[in-house]
Amino acid sequence: MARPIYVRFETPGDVAEKALQLVQVASETGKVRVGTNEVTKSSERAEAKLVVMAEDVDPVEILVHIPMLCEEKRIPYVYVPKKQRLGQSAGLSKSAASVAVVEAGEAKGLLEELATAFPTLKK
Repeated sequence: MARPIYVRFETPGDVAEKALQLVQVASETGKVRVGTNEVTKSSERAEAKLVVMAEDVDPVEILVHIPMLCEEKRIPYVYVPKKQRLGQSAGLSKSAASVAVVEAGEAKGLLEELATAFPTLKK
């Protein structure tokens, strides 16, 4: 299956797992914004430290603007394979198309690790 048009690079499995772990810890000890509208707002305000998007979102138009917005605001972003796992990591019973980490809480080291890995992922 071809990647959706908003997926600009392939995220390795270990990086995706770290991103899910970061979202989980940040949702418990820090601050996250869940859902594309909230992610868009926090990215436009440059509050987001990292944006995590699911690759299995339908329709794809929901997330098409997010990578461009993140690049414009210099916010690192990564992809995870499943929206269901992303929602669970954010503490929801539903799936989530995207999550913005606003405050990492106890996952600060993990956030820094993912943020520094971002430029190498994009290549």
